[in-house]
Parts: sequence; C-alpha cells; structure tokens
Amino acid sequence: MSTALAADGAAARSRTPLIRMRNLRKVYRKRDQEFLAVSDVSLDIDEGDLVSLVGPSGCGKSTLLKILSGLQGHDGGTLDIGGNGGFNPGRDVGMVFQQPLLLKWRTVLDNVLLPADILGLPRRQARDRAHALLEMVGLAGFADKMPYELSGGMQQRASIARALVHDPKLVLMDEPFGALDALTREKMNLEMLRIWEQSHKTFVVVTHSIQEAVFLGSRCAVLTAGPARMADSFPIELEEPRRLHVKTTPEFGDYVRRIYDLLGVE
Repeated sequence: MSTALAADGAAARSRTPLIRMRNLRKVYRKRDQEFLAVSDVSLDIDEGDLVSLVGPSGCGKSTLLKILSGLQGHDGGTLDIGGNGGFNPGRDVGMVFQQPLLLKWRTVLDNVLLPADILGLPRRQARDRAHALLEMVGLAGFADKMPYELSGGMQQRASIARALVHDPKLVLMDEPFGALDALTREKMNLEMLRIWEQSHKTFVVVTHSIQEAVFLGSRCAVLTAGPARMADSFPIELEEPRRLHVKTTPEFGDYVRRIYDLLGVE
C-alpha cells in the first residue's frame, strides 16, 4: 500500500461505536399531510464496520442515509455520530450514489479531487492522496482520462476514490452497484471488500439485493416495508477473505434465509 494511505491502515480497526441510533423517526410534511418514512430504527455501528442495509423498495433506506449524512434531520429518537471524537457531516462523510455522477469536463483525477477542492484542503497532499486512492481502486493509469473513456464499473471505482479523498470517518453508499450488469456487479463486490479492508473506514451500504447484503456486510441491518422499522441486525460471520464461492456454502444460505424470513418472503 502507498505511503499516502499507510496512516489509515497503521492500526487495526477499533470497535468503538461510531453511530448510535435509538428509536429514530422521520416524517415528511407537505401542506397539511404527513408521510411517515422512518418509524422506529435503533442500531449501533462500530468504527470500521461495513454495514449492509437491506429492505424492500421504498422502505426508507435512502432516507436513513440522508439523515446519517446530515442532509436531513430526524423528527424523533436520538442520533449520535462520532462518539467522543466529534463529527462534522460536511467534513467527515463521503457519499457514493447509484450513478457515479462524475463531472464530464474534469479528468478522473480532478473528479476525485472535487471534495478536497470544495473543502479547501492543501492541494499537494490532496493530489498525493488522490493518486494513492486511484491506485487502490485499480485506476492508477487512468488519472488523466475523461469519464467517457471509462467503463461503468471504472467510473464507480473513481466515485469511491472521490468519497475517500478527504479522509472521512463515514462512507455512505446508496445502491452503488445497482446500475451495473450482473458480472461487473460481482467483480465490484469483491473490489468493495478489498477497498474497505485497505481503507479501514466505516461503510454503510444500502442494497436491494439480499445476497449482496450478506456477501458484503460485516453486519447486516434489515428494515421492514415502509415506514422503516428495524426488523433485526446481526453480524455476518463467513470465511475470510471472502470470495464468490462463499455464496455456495450452507452458512451463506442460512443468512439469506434469515433475511427472507425477516422480510416475510417465502
């Protein structure tokens, strides 16, 4: 691993809780009508976890990410992020969306540098970190390319590097591989695990895929149909390092069936 990232990986991931949610509630209001999007979510996320957040469409997963990112407030319950270390959403959150959302007039390197530019971080250090991140995500030779010159999977790798360039404490990913074909998605799942292991960041990944939730997560949180309620959350203990063949094991099938049961799918 490059020296620019060595500081991130110098120590093993600690188990200090980074996020505590208790009975979290969110109501959308329009004129004289109210829509309950999140009704009751309680969850602890430890520093260094990769939490997969799974549930039916429209159940409130994306709303929960917006609350965690600071883009929206909550209307009930409590949310504590950062523990004793403090937390600034504008500085300490990295976001990855379903579409890469790269600026077509900027090179790959300049796209990765965008959060650093917005935050006014020292340019030289930011460039060194961006190059190191591009190497980590497998795009070392593509820094000067334009987004249209990359495949969909490569563009999403660039967006992950962009989410990490300002060294956030928390990385939120909203269906990051939903727009990719099945084979590319499988490859990106493997890349995601490698990036998580090397970056030592805390990730929360929203997905509609139960199999993806089990494969990616160190912990899985299952939400019921909207308004979101926490059905269960539990650690995923599978063979490490995870490879695609783990999906054929009885243990993997047991986790999948557990989620099916929680969602009432027969």
